[in-house]
Amino acid sequence: MPRTPSSQPTEVELQILRILWKQGPSTARQIHNQLAEVRDTNYSTTVKMLSVMLEKDLVRRDESVRPQVFRPAATQQRTQQRMLKELIQKVYDGSMGSLVLQALASQKATPEELAEIRRILDELGESEQ
Repeated sequence: MPRTPSSQPTEVELQILRILWKQGPSTARQIHNQLAEVRDTNYSTTVKMLSVMLEKDLVRRDESVRPQVFRPAATQQRTQQRMLKELIQKVYDGSMGSLVLQALASQKATPEELAEIRRILDELGESEQ
């Protein structure tokens, strides 16, 4: 039985989305030039990836101009939130606490990150009172 195609971006698709989030609406050639700096790929592969991303509703294409211009379908923050929600459901059985505890246990946080975590926890605690 074939698997249902994922709506989540692959690693290459995320690289393309990062390019679009950083530089804004871009042509396939502009995207390819940026992608080629970090990945050995050819132009036709980049165009094929953009076509797949259109089908997955990860990018939008402005066909009213030539060459066509691509832009992300969602903001970086919205994409990260969607991916994180799916990760929490799939890997941590819906437990956000398990995710946070695992993240804190698996990699040393900087003092700045710990301060930010404490600030957020304090804010959450105050809003519950």
